[in-house]
Formats: sequence, structure tokens, C-alpha cells
Amino acid sequence: MNLEKLKPKREVAIIGIGITKFGEHWKLGLRDLAVEAGMKAVDDAGISGKDIQLVVGGNMSGGLFVGQEHGAGLLADYLGLTPTPAIRTEAACSSGGLAVRVGYLAVASGLYDIVVAGGVEKMTDVYGPQATTALAGAMDYETEAYFGATFPCIYALIAQRHMYQYGTTREQLAMVSVKNHKNALENPFAQYRRPITVDDVLNSPLVADPLRLLDCSPITDGAAAVILTSADIAKKYTDTPIYIKASAQASDTLSLFARRDITTLDATVMAAKSAYKQARVSPNDIDLAEVHDCFTIAEICAYEDLGFAKKGEGGKLIQEGQTEIGGKIPVNTSGGLKAKGHPVGATGIAQIVEIVKQLRGEAGKRQVSGAEVGLAHNVGGSGATATVHILSNKR
Repeated sequence: MNLEKLKPKREVAIIGIGITKFGEHWKLGLRDLAVEAGMKAVDDAGISGKDIQLVVGGNMSGGLFVGQEHGAGLLADYLGLTPTPAIRTEAACSSGGLAVRVGYLAVASGLYDIVVAGGVEKMTDVYGPQATTALAGAMDYETEAYFGATFPCIYALIAQRHMYQYGTTREQLAMVSVKNHKNALENPFAQYRRPITVDDVLNSPLVADPLRLLDCSPITDGAAAVILTSADIAKKYTDTPIYIKASAQASDTLSLFARRDITTLDATVMAAKSAYKQARVSPNDIDLAEVHDCFTIAEICAYEDLGFAKKGEGGKLIQEGQTEIGGKIPVNTSGGLKAKGHPVGATGIAQIVEIVKQLRGEAGKRQVSGAEVGLAHNVGGSGATATVHILSNKR
């Protein structure tokens, strides 16, 4: 299917955003986090619950993490929105990005005028190995997880191949983590607000060669939400609507061994191509990006798959400082999954929240000067699903 030929009936804008602090929330449950983010977004948009016509909530594994399935019903109930219809979206770690896309399609189709798209995950209530088991459901369980593979293992294979094939270095991987921790220092909602060095990364415990502890995103609790509406009525609610210029999604094989090239996430490549065509822009037009850095190698691959660097030159891009704030293409100004945190169902929404803040000029000390166009890239599993959204403060 030629995805970019699917034309929306009307443009879509974001008029409100909300996010919780990411981290370990021992005194807050799944519903508490979802309600906090949702109410913040409603307040930011200047609307009330009765204005919302549809709720879309991203959640990967509430059942395994906290025993709570039927997330759609929980959201409608505890947000006080019954009988408003509610939908739960699940696409592993891209559940949040998918929630935004479903909300976007609902508004773009003309069926709904105001939609809340949110994401939430409560991951720290289970012991580490249980969390690993839950997350393993995002890979091909029969051919990968059943034989002992974990996500650090899967991404370590990608890293080893990338290093062998393109000369990517261990130090370049570490630079991704250092940059994202530096950015998180200025993000009050980030889980890890402390600086680290390349040596810290290289000397941290080995998890799956060549990936070390500080190459890996953490286990996190958190939630985020955005309010979507038609671009034609957005100015009724805010002076600073942010327009969704493109929403794209693509798929690849679930298992790594079946991929054409394990160093390339073809789902990202195809979703990005579709998004660029929809928005009528090129990678050079993107002022900043939030990409899915579940592991440091994932960010380097994203540079290449999104067209910010030629294949095999992602390591060079980080080494030259091009993805720093102030560089050619600032990436993960929020701190990324690595330092902001990775509550899997909320991650894709949190990426959108950061882009909206940047395009509004509300990012404080991590603000990208003159930012007008931003990209959010959210991946499910090791790349079986990818969503790409392009946002702009210009209609």
C-alpha cells in the first residue's frame, strides 16, 4: 500500500499536552499516573471533560506489570469521561505513538472534533526478571525469547553487526548516552537528571556485549497525554496550536533473523519516507527529533534510517556533535528514553510532548533556537512496528 496517498479530510492540531514525572512511583498506581497526565493536558488545552469525544490510550502490558487489562475502560472511568468511547492501543514500545496516530486518524476523518491520546505504563511494581519477561512479549517469543534472548541481547547483535560492517566504535555508542543525560539535566520530568562521561559508560557493568548498563534505557513509571482537534478550530482554544503535518506507520518482521539487514529498521525507513512525503519536507528540513533510543545503538541506527546520516555514518554524526542542542539536527532534547525514562506505553506520547514544547518555545534551557519543524520516532520491539510524526508550528 502506498501510505502517503491516504489523504486526510482535514488537518489536525495539538492544543494541549500533559506529562508526569518519569521514574519510580511507589505511591502512585497506573490510574493515578494516567489521570495526572490527562488532567494536565485538559487544563493546558483549556477544555473540559465534556468536550472530549474519544479517548485513545497506549499501554503495552498493564496485565503483566500490574494485573490490569481493559485499559480503555479504566481510562474512561477514572478520567470521569463515561460514556465517552475509549480505545486501548498496543504495539509494544510504540503503543504511545500508535495512540497518537489513531487519534490523528479519528480527527482527520471528520468523525471526531476533540480527542485525547495518552499513554501510560507502571513497570516498577514487579521484580526485574518479571519486567524482562513482560518486555520479551514484544519480540518473537517462539523463535527468540523462548531460547533466552532478551532485548539487550537483540540490540547487542545489531550493535555488533553495525560495528563490524561500518566501523562504529564503542566510544560512539557511549557518546549517545552522555548527550542524552546532558539534555535530561534541564528536563524536570526526566528520570535521571545527572551527567555521565564516556568513561562512566565504558566502565559500567556489561549487559550484553558490547552494550553496558549505561547503554540501556531504564525501567520506568510514567504517563503523558495530548489533546487533538481540527486545525480549523484549534485557534479557539490556544494561540499556539502545533500542527501534525504527517502521521505514518510501517511494519517489519517480528524476529530479527528474518530481516533484510539487521542494522536497518525497515519499518522506520518506510514510515519516515511516507511522513516526509505527507509533510512535503526532507530530512534537512527537520529542526529537531525525538528518536527511540531504547539502547544507544538504536539512536545511531535511527540517524541513518530517518535520513539524517548516510548508512554507516551514524556514529560519525554523534562524534561530530551534530545531534547536540546547537548542532545540525538536535536529537532527544528531552533526554531520550535513556535518561528521560521509558515507560513503554507512554514513550511515544512523551516524545510528542517534547516536540510540542520545543515548537512552542517552552523548553527552557534545552530550547532549540528557532525550531519550526520537529519529528517524533517511536519503535515497537526491535523494529516490527514504527511510527513517525512530523509536527510544525506553521500551518
